[in-house]
Amino acid sequence: MSALLIGAGVIAVATITPGPNNLLVMRIAARSGFVSALPAVAAIVAGGLGMWAMVAAGASTAFQTVPHLYALMTLAGGAYLCWMGARLVLETLRPPEKRVPTPTSVRHGSVVALFCFQFVNPKSWVLVLTVTAVVGNGAEPLRTSLVLAAAFTVISALCLALWCAMGVSMMRHLDTTAARNWIDRVMGALLFASALLLVLAPADMPNA
Repeated sequence: MSALLIGAGVIAVATITPGPNNLLVMRIAARSGFVSALPAVAAIVAGGLGMWAMVAAGASTAFQTVPHLYALMTLAGGAYLCWMGARLVLETLRPPEKRVPTPTSVRHGSVVALFCFQFVNPKSWVLVLTVTAVVGNGAEPLRTSLVLAAAFTVISALCLALWCAMGVSMMRHLDTTAARNWIDRVMGALLFASALLLVLAPADMPNA
């Protein structure tokens, strides 16, 4: 049980601290509302569970057999974050008559993209591999797996929901076009910074 508690703590710390996933759901919630951001939260959580299932099935050995896989994922994840950051900033620079209207709900393509992003986010892999290594199989592998899956789901969802609530609260006090533009520019810059950190200071891949 102590190993599970440690694993739950690692998940909580990793998902509550600022990162690309948090910034993206906060921006969606700020633009479209808390409920509209829930599909994005679900996509991120589902992606994390998919990664954990792959690790449990033995996919972690791929990082040992293909040495450059981690570097490729880092570049792919960084490129996605750069694209998202550029898209947010450039949209605020367009003339008002040429801007794309803000959707009232998250598009299906965005949800799929967020789900897929989890599989090229090296820090997400580090989290899953670290927690899996810390918890292990336990005396009852099936029970341990179910508890770990529940921890990934509940803790991640709650932490992301908190960031959604922060986004909604923030925009209640900054509900003007100029303020929204500056928020998008800041979000875009932060996504760029996340991409640079991802590429220039990658996390160490733990041995699974």
